[in-house]
Amino acid sequence: MRLRRFLVILALALPLGMGGLETGPVPAGVQAAEPTNAGPRRGSGLPVPRFASVRSGEANVRTGPGTRYPVDWVFKRKGMPVEIVAEFDNWRRIRDWQGAGGWVHQSLLTGKRGFVVTGKGADLFKTPAASAELVARLEPEVMGEIRACAGDWCRVRIAASGVTGWVERAHLWGVYRGETIN
Repeated sequence: MRLRRFLVILALALPLGMGGLETGPVPAGVQAAEPTNAGPRRGSGLPVPRFASVRSGEANVRTGPGTRYPVDWVFKRKGMPVEIVAEFDNWRRIRDWQGAGGWVHQSLLTGKRGFVVTGKGADLFKTPAASAELVARLEPEVMGEIRACAGDWCRVRIAASGVTGWVERAHLWGVYRGETIN
């Protein structure tokens, strides 16, 4: 409080036309005060791009970052992985595995990592090796949760059945090449 009073008194003592405090040096021993009208944060500070998942069974995707923008379409699948490609305040610009995108409020997303099987499908193995026991054959567009990834393999849990196993990373959308997940 003393510093603020000092700065106000100092500003009043400056003659008109001297430009005010922002142009003059701060006196020795005085620490500059934080601005009281600091604007809102411009995002989470987390790296962009990154993956997340849809938190609820219905999430509005808007044409812009705010409720004043119209709803373009609606996610209907809880756990659907999305890639966050931009942030503005509490809004995240996302895209899905098919390239569709828009803006969603951050409260509609979770940091839990999900995946979608791409291409012609994938095999789910008991251990991270193509020679391991086959647990299941996954059809394209099967979704689930990523539990861990290292090297070319990811340990996953299939959402619909609860079955767990290992899938080659190349068959999944929702994890970056070379990314380690523990």
